[in-house]
Amino acid sequence: MVTGTAEWREAPGKSGADHPRSRRGHTAPRAGGEPGGEPRYGYRPLWVEEPARRHPVPDPVRAAAVRAVLVIAVTLIQAMVAFLCALAGSWLAFPMVMASVAGTVVATWAAVDVWVTRQVWNQRHGVVSEPSSTARALRRERRARRREERAALRDQDRIHRRGGAGQLSHS
Repeated sequence: MVTGTAEWREAPGKSGADHPRSRRGHTAPRAGGEPGGEPRYGYRPLWVEEPARRHPVPDPVRAAAVRAVLVIAVTLIQAMVAFLCALAGSWLAFPMVMASVAGTVVATWAAVDVWVTRQVWNQRHGVVSEPSSTARALRRERRARRREERAALRDQDRIHRRGGAGQLSHS
């Protein structure tokens, strides 16, 4: 997360004790330095880039968003061409207006598709931002139920293979 101030971060595995900025009040020299060759002090980077742990949005949602952006961009270009053709009095103005109307419908569908895809993904995979996620508990229950069903089927198959007629005892 980027805040309003820059902070110094060490690479994993390095200790900060031997670093020039480890003592309070000292700053690292600026790259390049002064024209006379003296390094300048007081330089702090504006931000420190950290690699993302995972993508901010799931792949299907990202794909839908990319589709939506492309469709919306094409629709805006069509609308601009239709407007310019209308100003110029070209015969192409009417077909371009019709194409822009159709493009607006498709662009609306694409924007709704992003929202629907995101909702579907959240329902299928659950919200994992909190440990008490209800979707996670439901998945756990579903897995336990499937395990029990498979165990019951294995027991039934074992009984049938032993020659039993579906009875647990032969008395």
